[in-house]
Amino acid sequence: MAHSFRLSMGALALAAITFGPAQAGAGVPFLPHQALYELSLLKSRGSSPVNSARGRILYNFSGNACNGYTSDFRQVSELDLGEGKVTLSDLRSTAWEDGAGKSYRFKIDSRMNDQASSPVDGIAERSGDHITVKLKQPEAKTFTLDGSTVFPTEQIQRIIAAAREGKSLLELSVYDGSDNGEKVYNTLTVIGAAVPGDKAPAKPDASTDNDEMKSLTRWPVTVSYYDRDAKRTEGEQTPVYAMSFELYENGVSRALVLDYNDFVIAGALGKFDVKDSKDSNKPCSN
Repeated sequence: MAHSFRLSMGALALAAITFGPAQAGAGVPFLPHQALYELSLLKSRGSSPVNSARGRILYNFSGNACNGYTSDFRQVSELDLGEGKVTLSDLRSTAWEDGAGKSYRFKIDSRMNDQASSPVDGIAERSGDHITVKLKQPEAKTFTLDGSTVFPTEQIQRIIAAAREGKSLLELSVYDGSDNGEKVYNTLTVIGAAVPGDKAPAKPDASTDNDEMKSLTRWPVTVSYYDRDAKRTEGEQTPVYAMSFELYENGVSRALVLDYNDFVIAGALGKFDVKDSKDSNKPCSN
């Protein structure tokens, strides 16, 4: 069950739910905001069921196409495994991605049951047909990735672009600095039919009560993450985890579901605050 709290990998993906400059000019700009998600157990599977789960995700997003996008994120989660066994996970991450998706800086700290793991700290720079990653921690290392790999903000930017074009499937390789800073995930995104802003959700939350959100289109989205380096066996490859959520055209997400195969966590948007966005649409100065 220890692998379950690589759970934060899904959290890091959540921390990218915003979009870049290509979409900012398409009518609806990104929205700097703070969101608080309340976590609970949706279902448990397998031979070692999780009895209960609770926790919170606090996510802050700010920035613009000129200065880049910053996300600060913390997830604290507790799993009750029965027989007195409890797993407590605490993940903190800070990331910055420039508006054109050419540079990505990240720092990730995590603890499990009060035991700290090695922090991950690095920068990835896109140049030509490749990406160069320079890690400071957990150990100094430099390596390259294929240039078709995208960073998290660009991933969500492309999902929104595909949704606007009416596409239902999108495949991308994504690098977010998770695990030891060397992992790349192959992702498959399934995009549902657009939901117009005037259609009320079955379960309202803090985002649907916000006046800025009520006129916006949203899409049901599921992103499955696969280990690119896993050895292939016969049959379909099982994703390491999957995220489902409703994604607004301004980058805000609601109705979060994190599926880790042996258990599923729901994230209800309990608090939602819009930040000052006066600089979001200003043209970049030369």
